[in-house]
Amino acid sequence: MFIRLYLDEDVNVLIADLLNARGFDTLTVRDAGQFQLSDAEQLTYAINQQRALVSHNRSDFEALIQTYFDAERKHYSVILAVRRSPQEIARRLLAILNQVTADEMENQVRSI
Repeated sequence: MFIRLYLDEDVNVLIADLLNARGFDTLTVRDAGQFQLSDAEQLTYAINQQRALVSHNRSDFEALIQTYFDAERKHYSVILAVRRSPQEIARRLLAILNQVTADEMENQVRSI
């Protein structure tokens, strides 16, 4: 099964367009109507949708995901992206999407 992505509010929506054009299920905060939620609420939304969350907000999500690990709570992955051009981030995400299944990404944190 392919990884389904949820792009946090701070991630450029062009990335979703680039990935969707290649057949990957990518949802943005804008498209989901989930603006101005806390990081915890964004992660909960991603989990409820069985999606890996993509964000640039490394420090907040590293701390938040640690609480999930400590409580042994399931999530569908958090991918922490360094700020780069949308095309470069999409390229790096495609490398993951083309090589790793959704099951393999469960409870993982990746940096790109």
